[in-house]
Amino acid sequence: MNQHRNKATTNFKKARTHLDTIIKMIEKGEYCVDIMQQNLAVIGLLKSAHQLLMEGHLNTCFKNAMTSNQPDRHQKMIQEILQVTKLLNK
Repeated sequence: MNQHRNKATTNFKKARTHLDTIIKMIEKGEYCVDIMQQNLAVIGLLKSAHQLLMEGHLNTCFKNAMTSNQPDRHQKMIQEILQVTKLLNK
């Protein structure tokens, strides 16, 4: 999962840099479409980071839970994935 977390962290750092740029652009009164393009770049980075974290989770924590002999743990993991997916789709 470290590989996925490292890539996700990189995306979060890039998004933070873009957000700082957006704030400066707004404060300077720059062109709205330019600001929106930067905003879309941030959204893309955040979605990518989310996907990387989800992939890492499914390949480690989720897989380990599903191979255990603990039905309660299975159900808890399924509910967590459903909750995160529901939030993503809002």
